[in-house]
Amino acid sequence: MRWQVQEAKQRFSEVLRAAEAGEPQIVTKHGEEVAVVIDIAEYRRLRGEPVSFMQYLRAEPSADEDFVIERRPDLPREVDLAS
Repeated sequence: MRWQVQEAKQRFSEVLRAAEAGEPQIVTKHGEEVAVVIDIAEYRRLRGEPVSFMQYLRAEPSADEDFVIERRPDLPREVDLAS
């Protein structure tokens, strides 16, 4: 979504709600893009800032395209529990 500065100021709560929902909001001034409002988790991810395990889980890692679990198709190995 694109917003002119004046409109973004008037409807700032709406701009924030959309950004929190994962939709970057572009702000223009005299028709030129000057800023973008994004969710803080996305900002931190882009900056490469370290996050705690709990923050990572709260950020819905299952929706993260970089988080891929690869599993081998073969059966698990035998484990001798008697030893």
